Amino acid sequence: MRLPEQVKVWEVGPRDGLQNEPSVLPTADKIAWIDSLTDAGLPFIEVSSFVNPAWIPQLADAAEVFAGIRKRPGVVYSALVPNERGLERALATGVNAIAVFMSASETHNKRNINKTIAQTYPVLREVTRTAKEQGVFVRGYVSTVFGCPYEGAIAVDQVSRVALRLLEDGVDEISLGDTIGVATPADTERVLEALLKHIPTNRLALHMHDTRGTALANILVGLTMGVTTFDSALGGLGGCPYAPGASGNVATDDLVYMLEGLGILSGIRSEALERPLAELRRVVGHSLRSHASAVQFSDGGMECGSV
Repeated sequence: MRLPEQVKVWEVGPRDGLQNEPSVLPTADKIAWIDSLTDAGLPFIEVSSFVNPAWIPQLADAAEVFAGIRKRPGVVYSALVPNERGLERALATGVNAIAVFMSASETHNKRNINKTIAQTYPVLREVTRTAKEQGVFVRGYVSTVFGCPYEGAIAVDQVSRVALRLLEDGVDEISLGDTIGVATPADTERVLEALLKHIPTNRLALHMHDTRGTALANILVGLTMGVTTFDSALGGLGGCPYAPGASGNVATDDLVYMLEGLGILSGIRSEALERPLAELRRVVGHSLRSHASAVQFSDGGMECGSV
């Protein structure tokens, strides 16, 4: 396989993971966990979201979390923002990257942000323009790239149109989201093959959910096609309200293990994730979904008798 020597891993657990937790976690616990991620060497951390707290009460303390975490020079601390008001709040906290978001599916876009795709573009264009004027890196999340809970499969041409429009409007990087975790390696290859005709690999990221256990396989396809940025959440944190039983994001700890085995550098070591995993389990109060965490927290007392 032809693989890159180095990749970027964006930790999205504090935002994409915690927003799916059933309860609102104490601000101090969030800060302690994010600090443990910083200490472990995570180079990119999506800390929170400046969406209206009425919609995501789990992240209503975004400003307080940003104010409380220890920011290490060289680490990118980003936030999700929906509009100019959210951007204003985010910039006041000193973010050095933001993410805007929309869907490739018309129906999902309307359900998720109450706008058509056409109505969404000018809103995100203004957010992007203002952020860029402040020297802030802008990611563009495109949801339901590989499938929509309302429309089913999404045409690759539609995904390409949305991604190219966001790039034309100033977004630095497009993160392709498998929102409900339906993609297979063949789907990933098909979508990337089409997009890479128009978009360079260094402006694409993969944001894979692991609902059906295919996330790492999809990422491996991305690696072989030259993609070098991947979103993940420690412990497999997260989920999707549109996919009952969804397993959440691909786990950072599992992803790092695979990258190490492939000899690909990420700036993160598996052993350094042990403390953040323990801190995360304490904070959320339940077991985690990643394979690596299952190994870490196993009591080692059972003999399975496997061959």
